[in-house]
Amino acid sequence: MARLKLEFPDSAFCYSTHLTVRVTDINASNHLGNDSMISMISEARARFMHEFGIGEHQAQGASTGIIVTDLATTYRAEAHARDQLLFEVGVMDFNRYGGDIIFRITRPADNTLVAMAKSGFVFFDYRQRQVTEMPAAFSGKFPQVNWLPA
Repeated sequence: MARLKLEFPDSAFCYSTHLTVRVTDINASNHLGNDSMISMISEARARFMHEFGIGEHQAQGASTGIIVTDLATTYRAEAHARDQLLFEVGVMDFNRYGGDIIFRITRPADNTLVAMAKSGFVFFDYRQRQVTEMPAAFSGKFPQVNWLPA
């Protein structure tokens, strides 16, 4: 099987947040486990979406949120308990219904690239239980994003 290669332009990142690796995130090999990295990516995504005014699920009467459609992650270095990681987050490849959220995860203490990730998403109307068009209020916040056909 061919290896994934994830590379993103620096200009695509527009948000960052820090998360600390907990002792409970460590696996039997004594480094950050894949399952915990996915949870941390999910937390960074939720913080990013909140910052830009979009919930991931129906909340406070809103009917539109997002659904993650896929996730690709490449690991470059180990992370260990109590490492503070910087999650840089951005968006790219918009289409009519969604796009990709991208992540660059580094350890600022030694400037090490830990992982890269790309998560596909679509907007979803929870009342009608169907995929819906991306709200202009969201896409308008990212005029630099290249649009793909739906």
